[in-house]
Amino acid sequence: VIVAGVLLVSTTAIAQPFYIPSGSMEPTLQIGDGLIATKYDYGYSRYSVPFAIGPASETRLLQKAPARGDIVIFRDPGQPSKTLIKRLIGLPGDHVQMVEGRLRINGKELPLKDDGIGIAEDEMGGSYQVARYTETLPNGIKHPIFKQGWDGPLDNTEEFVVPKDHFFMMGDNRDDSLDSRVAASEGGVGFVPIENLVGHAQVVVGSIDYLGGFEDKGVFERLRASRFFKTLY
Repeated sequence: VIVAGVLLVSTTAIAQPFYIPSGSMEPTLQIGDGLIATKYDYGYSRYSVPFAIGPASETRLLQKAPARGDIVIFRDPGQPSKTLIKRLIGLPGDHVQMVEGRLRINGKELPLKDDGIGIAEDEMGGSYQVARYTETLPNGIKHPIFKQGWDGPLDNTEEFVVPKDHFFMMGDNRDDSLDSRVAASEGGVGFVPIENLVGHAQVVVGSIDYLGGFEDKGVFERLRASRFFKTLY
């Protein structure tokens, strides 16, 4: 009972482990990454505790505002039982838009720097080459993205105005991420209320490539040693 109580308190108030099952945050996060998210960075809501026990609220206990560029774990507004992870792109009051595949925040197109070619992996175990870029957010945070083209279905959007106490989330794998560019009513994420934040992803503690093509490889050969204890930005 004591051990169970300590685990409950620590995973509610301090930190919680998560794993990555999809490629929407590649190249920053890979399928099979296991990571630790701190729970205290943004304060606490009903989604900080198991089974979302507690009343709904538009504010958080010990509330702290997340920063632009944070990698955030949150509950899907359209399906609260589902946990997602994306990068926080837009803060309350921001105007966010995609124009010909380029991200604009408050009317300014964000700088992109060519960073060569990367390898993306899909949920079926397939892999493909994709252009890699470094994007610079308005607060100076630099992060990698994957971009396959400039005229995809989410490359030209309306201008979104982020409401009070909500956030705009996007995946780093820009052409393979169903995120705030698509409304929750249409199967996307839409704007994410501050109540839905779960934690701040801080470090990859381990990683294993568990998808297809491993008939001749054991568990240790599947480990991605270079990703162990990798700090996230």
